[in-house]
Amino acid sequence: MTPVLEARGLTKTFGAVTAADDIHVAVADGEIVGIIGANGAGKTTFVNMVTGYLKPSAGQILYRGTDITGRDSREITKLGIHRSFQIAQVFPDITVLDNVLVALGVAGDLPRTIFKPLRSPKTEAAADEIIARYGIGEYRNVKAGLLPQGVRKLLDIAMAMVGDPKIILLDEPTSGVSADEKLEAMRGLLKVLKDDKVTVLFVEHDMEIVGEFAQRVIAFYDGRILADGKPDEVLSDSSVREFVIGPELHRRSAGKD
Repeated sequence: MTPVLEARGLTKTFGAVTAADDIHVAVADGEIVGIIGANGAGKTTFVNMVTGYLKPSAGQILYRGTDITGRDSREITKLGIHRSFQIAQVFPDITVLDNVLVALGVAGDLPRTIFKPLRSPKTEAAADEIIARYGIGEYRNVKAGLLPQGVRKLLDIAMAMVGDPKIILLDEPTSGVSADEKLEAMRGLLKVLKDDKVTVLFVEHDMEIVGEFAQRVIAFYDGRILADGKPDEVLSDSSVREFVIGPELHRRSAGKD
């Protein structure tokens, strides 16, 4: 069966620095893939190339067997490959409702320069449905800049889901969510995505989240894939424990999470 997403020899250099080096990944339709690695390991570079925010220096990206290498982020979004960011990309001075209305307008092919809520009874009903599905209905009329960090993150993901994506790449989906709530938040988020039959790749530093929810884990180190397989196998791999999990534990104990 043709993978829904495939990277073949994906490489990105910045001058003398190789940020991603000969990455080979094939993702099956409906898979939930956790991506781990220390800061600077190549995770975000990989995500940026797949979603059109960076052009590869070498290699190919295929979506359902079609070469999409070098297409820009808007073209790739139109194909059905969406993403969220580590820092929520929301408009702080307008409400949750209006943020989703803006996303609906962009998904409906309004020019990128027009960041205005697309307001009508139909679009408001659609926005309210999205807001309810992501459990942020109580914040409907609150300005995004006043939201708790975890709620702002959910709003960002809800906006990324506008336009019926087939693949979503999530950058640290539980960042900003309290330790007591992160498991339940991730469980609810993945239920929505599974119900919509969306393939999920998520970058995550929290190994508890990775072990609990990923069906497969890809570990990056120094721009390359260090390990790729079932969560229990990857997370117990000696190299992964030394170069990925060890630095993460140190980062957390130093209060850098």
